[in-house]
Amino acid sequence: MLIALLLVATLFLAYFNGANDNFKGVATLYGSGTLSYKKAIIIATGATFIGSICAIFLAQGLVKSFSGKGLVPSDIAGSIDFLVAVGFGAGSTVLLATRLGFPISTTHSLVGALVGAGLMAIGLDVNFAQMSSTFVIPLLVSPFIAFALGAVVYWVFTTLRKKFGLSKESCVCIGETRQFKPISALTTSESSALLANYDGEVLNPQITIAQTSECVEMYTDKAWGFNIQTVLDGLHIVSGAAVSFARGLNDTPKIAGLLVAAKSLNIKYGMIAIAVGMAIGGLLNSRRVAETMSLKITKINHGQGFSANLVTSFLVIVASKFGVPVSTTHVSVGSIFGIGMVSKKRDPKVVMSIILSWIITLPTAMLLSALVYYFLV
Repeated sequence: MLIALLLVATLFLAYFNGANDNFKGVATLYGSGTLSYKKAIIIATGATFIGSICAIFLAQGLVKSFSGKGLVPSDIAGSIDFLVAVGFGAGSTVLLATRLGFPISTTHSLVGALVGAGLMAIGLDVNFAQMSSTFVIPLLVSPFIAFALGAVVYWVFTTLRKKFGLSKESCVCIGETRQFKPISALTTSESSALLANYDGEVLNPQITIAQTSECVEMYTDKAWGFNIQTVLDGLHIVSGAAVSFARGLNDTPKIAGLLVAAKSLNIKYGMIAIAVGMAIGGLLNSRRVAETMSLKITKINHGQGFSANLVTSFLVIVASKFGVPVSTTHVSVGSIFGIGMVSKKRDPKVVMSIILSWIITLPTAMLLSALVYYFLV
């Protein structure tokens, strides 16, 4: 009975992990107008699923880190009650955030849940030194590394663009089906149409053509016969898929640690089950977090989105390979904020998202997992 409950708790966490996290890798694609929500979530789900399956072979180190062993005595870490409490505590925290449309870190939720259940089980005998070296330091340092790399990568790309004389133009949205077109490329009839409404009445010169999120800049030049904007869009899509792949690679073994610690299921089957749960959660319940990540945190263009995704995917994949627990959410936000420093378009909401994630997620997960453990025992 308890084994079945543990499996339910693990899949519960996997489902809402997918709902809260799957879209983060492609948020810049949706926010910059490169892809529609439907296309973006399909790419995110597919890439995340592939990353989850690859985690079976590439990210074994994270399984051990998130089993609770070393943080609490082995007999407690391997007990079903402890693991069920961690699963439901972390999962409930992510569920609450998802319902509110607030993007948080599942990694932080798991760390908080491990500590909360541990405190309830053995009191202050929890190995806080182990927690600091295994979890706190990597989680604290990774956003700052992402910040620095994001700033450097975007500065390099911006410098190269200016050196090669590649220019950007503002564009407008034309027609019922959204179609971006550079202002310089508008025909005379299209320009006239923008100054008149459907009744033929001339509007004031100050016109709202599209939503703020749809007002983007496009590259109109060509290099070696290729349209720069087309190439950038392709690279942006690939980078978004890479972030989703990295997220699946990084998060799946963390959740699988619950099953492995109890030796209740073969690790391969456990990761496959978690991958399916994450995929379903992403497809069915990502919309609210998608709107927050893509449209509300910060404005970002194609080049900035590509730079942020490049840094995020690189750091998360490397961390997964070496078993270092990092938060995809915080790495992503750190890289975007670094880019904002270079572009001088810093958004205070980005900083607030980092602060709120640290302040709210950990204690909430601690409290919920402690309560679950109390009622189980």
